[in-house]
Amino acid sequence: MSVSEKVAYLKGLMEGLDIDDDKKEGKMFAAIIDVLDEIAEELDCVDEDIAELQDYIEEIDEDLGDVEEFVYECFDDEDDCCCDDDCDCCCDDEGCIEVTCPACEETVCIGLDEIDDNAEAECPCCGAILEFEIEEEDETEE
Repeated sequence: MSVSEKVAYLKGLMEGLDIDDDKKEGKMFAAIIDVLDEIAEELDCVDEDIAELQDYIEEIDEDLGDVEEFVYECFDDEDDCCCDDDCDCCCDDEGCIEVTCPACEETVCIGLDEIDDNAEAECPCCGAILEFEIEEEDETEE
């Protein structure tokens, strides 16, 4: 039962008990019920405002999710990242090389195992194909 319904019940109860509005007690009860009625109306307005704000917050949350996705798009499912000069994640690994992508100009770490047989790898930030020159090591026996 809402507050408005409870106030309406009290109004009906007052009328059903035949409380005389001309007497002191009747005037007081009528004034109390009028105040309660106004409070109930204000609460209804507040409830409507809260519902509207909740909808607005949900929209902002969705927009923020889109912004986060855009900002962090260089992170893929395996948590590979577009490294910058301050990154100390995978670039210290001997199995990675750090290169600057000519398309997006981001400095990225590429794992040696990510370079295919054609000496190409995909930039984790923009998806551009990066080409590498692989130099074979001379195998000389001493």
